[in-house]
Amino acid sequence: MCGVAGIIEFNTPEPKEGLLRKMLGLIRHRGPDAFGIFTDSHAGLAHARLSIIDLSGGDQPIHNEDETVWIVYNGEVFNYPELRQDLEERGHRFATRTDTEVLVHLYEDHGTAFVNKLNGQFAFALWDRRRKRLMLARDRLGIRPLFYHLSGRRLLFGSEIKALFADARVPRRFDPLTLSDIFTCWAPLGVSTAFEGVRQLEPGHFAVFSQDGWKSQPYWQLSFSNEGNEDRPLDDYAEELDVILTDATRIRLRADVPVGAYLSGGLDSTVITSLVKSSFNNQLRTFSVSFTDGRFDEAPFQEKAVRALETDHRSIRCTERDIGEDFPKVVWHSEVPLLRTAPVPLCRLSHLVRCNDFKVVLTGEGSDEIFAGYDIFKEDKVRRFWARQPDSQWRPRLFQRLYPDIFAHGDRRSRAFLEGFFRKGLADVASPVYSHFIRWENTAHLRSFLSPQILEAAGAHEPFVDRYCAGLPADFMTWDPLSRAQFTEISIFLSNYLLSSQGDRVAMAHAVEGRFPFLDHRVVEFASKLPHRYRMHGLKDKFILRKVASRFIPGELSQRPKQPYRAPISRCFLEGEACAVTRDLLSEEAVRRAGCFDPSKVGRFLSKCFKQGGNVLSERENMALAGMVSTQLLHRLFISHFSSQDCQEPEKVLLYGR
Repeated sequence: MCGVAGIIEFNTPEPKEGLLRKMLGLIRHRGPDAFGIFTDSHAGLAHARLSIIDLSGGDQPIHNEDETVWIVYNGEVFNYPELRQDLEERGHRFATRTDTEVLVHLYEDHGTAFVNKLNGQFAFALWDRRRKRLMLARDRLGIRPLFYHLSGRRLLFGSEIKALFADARVPRRFDPLTLSDIFTCWAPLGVSTAFEGVRQLEPGHFAVFSQDGWKSQPYWQLSFSNEGNEDRPLDDYAEELDVILTDATRIRLRADVPVGAYLSGGLDSTVITSLVKSSFNNQLRTFSVSFTDGRFDEAPFQEKAVRALETDHRSIRCTERDIGEDFPKVVWHSEVPLLRTAPVPLCRLSHLVRCNDFKVVLTGEGSDEIFAGYDIFKEDKVRRFWARQPDSQWRPRLFQRLYPDIFAHGDRRSRAFLEGFFRKGLADVASPVYSHFIRWENTAHLRSFLSPQILEAAGAHEPFVDRYCAGLPADFMTWDPLSRAQFTEISIFLSNYLLSSQGDRVAMAHAVEGRFPFLDHRVVEFASKLPHRYRMHGLKDKFILRKVASRFIPGELSQRPKQPYRAPISRCFLEGEACAVTRDLLSEEAVRRAGCFDPSKVGRFLSKCFKQGGNVLSERENMALAGMVSTQLLHRLFISHFSSQDCQEPEKVLLYGR
């Protein structure tokens, strides 16, 4: 994994090397092993390398034989050996053993259509000197990031937004609409980012920038249109999944450095770890994070998994103080307001990986999205069942299956509150966003803290739900309700939050590459064509995956109910050294200066937080606190106090071109 950056200028030629060095300096954490720059009259490409394949010969930018095609590339194409063999049979000659060079020769043969042949996680920029055009592309699920700023005939791009801000001509101000969206659905929508004028290439898209302008188009889109044959036996589907998932795991072990794995104690990471341990690597190193707060801790299950799989295990224990102290660092790397602290322990976990001299880890991310593992999918199913008889007294009792703790103590008030909560919009089953409406409406209460100026600017646009629905596939409403819910979760939350703030950004903060077998496009496409009752059977989540897992991991792990990965929030900000930072960031003066929130509302809320103590804040209040602290931090780090002059430019940079 690496960091890429670049400039394409079709106006008056400009010196590029100095700016490219600054851009590299701001993302050097992504690739500390080597640095390279290519320039010509129109283009400048820069690369910070994390060497994983062809350690001695894979420095970038990389070019073709006659140096007419140049590429900077962040990621891995896992089927590159097969692609390379085909290219060699067609007469291509290679100067390196990298997967990067494969892309150059594929482009020579197939043009922009070559991206369809790639199985991997990637973001790259390819400059065609003859045609004077740049091709940008991003993997199907958006595992690797790619941001850009377009100003007329001039384009800047980079793996992280901070690289763009190395150029003083790029404005640094918040996008009001995106702030409003984040305080509604937890993540930016579509191409948006938290910053005005900075966009991201969407997952499964490529773009071409030339003197004719900018054009972006999809080359892949998730679809649940072709659900499988209900008459096909479950065992047949299970066997097919076993084969595909095993191969997806196998090719993600391709590397010239050791590959480890995260082992959380849950089903997904245990499945991946077991596949590696039993089929490919009997000396597997695994890593996990646990919590001093027992509400979030999975250490007992991690220990069971380690004993069952006999891995060489390393773990860290995370305190609330750790989270509070590291939160600013994670905001710096995430570059977006955060409503949860969950990315922080994962950032500390990647540091543990790096300290053990590992650069690559496999993880179980993506399984919950493609095999329906989240409670929100069960909630949708129960609510639809309830909506058929809205006056029923026993149908809402099915929520007891989802949240037994609330019902266990016979607390009538809590039960009544829960039923009232899920009754909202109960009859609106025809809504395309029925599955997520309650979550969004609940989170949207946080928008009340935004300043009148932000709300007014955001309100000038179409409502969030309308904008989301406008981009849905034409046949979306013909899909079954579970598929619609999964599509919504994947299209909004997976790339722009889970694979970003909890994935790429916190791993690459310590130059660690995460690999995701469940997000192999073959696995995803298999799941999307699976009969929905095999994804969720009744209220049994990940039904087919549990069946496959039962073949090789103990039942107490394969059938274990999901424990959502979460981390403490409020006490992290209200105690210890972080408390002073919170008071400073949310002071009336600081809030007024940033202009994002209403100072009086923030002041009253903060007084309540300290008066009540972090332990008694509601879930929504916890999210409000994290959202306000992270937004204020983001403003301080990237708007009020940002200076590209402070970055450490790489000293040894390989220079190409002229």
